[in-house]
Amino acid sequence: MTGTAEIRPGPLLKWAGGKAQLLSTFHKYFPKSFNRYFEPFLGGGAVFFHLMPERATLSDLNQELINCYQVVRDDVDRLIELLKRHTNDKAHYYRVRAWNSHQLTPVEQAARLIFLNKTCFNGLYRVNSLGQFNVPFGRYKNPKICDEQNLRAVSRALSSVDLKSSRFEDVLRQARRGDFVYLDPPYQPISPTSNFTGYTKDAFDFADQERLCKTAQALNRRGCLLMLSNSDNEFIRELYEDFNIVTVQANRAINCRADRRGRISELLIMNY
Repeated sequence: MTGTAEIRPGPLLKWAGGKAQLLSTFHKYFPKSFNRYFEPFLGGGAVFFHLMPERATLSDLNQELINCYQVVRDDVDRLIELLKRHTNDKAHYYRVRAWNSHQLTPVEQAARLIFLNKTCFNGLYRVNSLGQFNVPFGRYKNPKICDEQNLRAVSRALSSVDLKSSRFEDVLRQARRGDFVYLDPPYQPISPTSNFTGYTKDAFDFADQERLCKTAQALNRRGCLLMLSNSDNEFIRELYEDFNIVTVQANRAINCRADRRGRISELLIMNY
């Protein structure tokens, strides 16, 4: 028996807005106990991997993302085999990027997504209006395309997790009193140049933010424990004025200009 089984899993994908950097700040705000865990804007899943709940439903509207987690859970050996065939080469990158993901098997889709994520510019997931991945090559010297130990640890962590590609309202209808729901939607832009909602081909706009708030209010009435992250702006503060709002500092890391990255205020919104 090796020590592999004892490795703590961590996010297997880089994701814009990922919460790994904020976990030490979030830790004191997480509920001390809860029943089931729900995370309907999964992304990189940093909060899930930090909490490691016994029962969880993880979901995202991004079908390729959820397929990737399902493959890691159900077919990690074949996934590792395919990842080891990829190389950090510009010509290879653009060939793989041009593949039609709908013509690939689920495990081929997952390997493609992980490879592109590890080797694309800034680890940024972005699609165009047709749903096609369109991020340029990243020019990393030695990216870890196949992190076999973490992939196997993540596979174990997901073994009993329910994974869905679905709208947040549909998934959260299952949440009941005592369940903990963490919401990390695409952030409301704080300026015209900060609008980044390209995780799927459909943007997350004002109406979606209002729809999410109504869902949060329904969860609150139902007795769920609720935590939500969003940008610090007056629109979001007014939407959630009846909740407990805490300001936290995060690092902005996805701007293509280094001089526009740095510390920025975000909101942590809770009903407890």
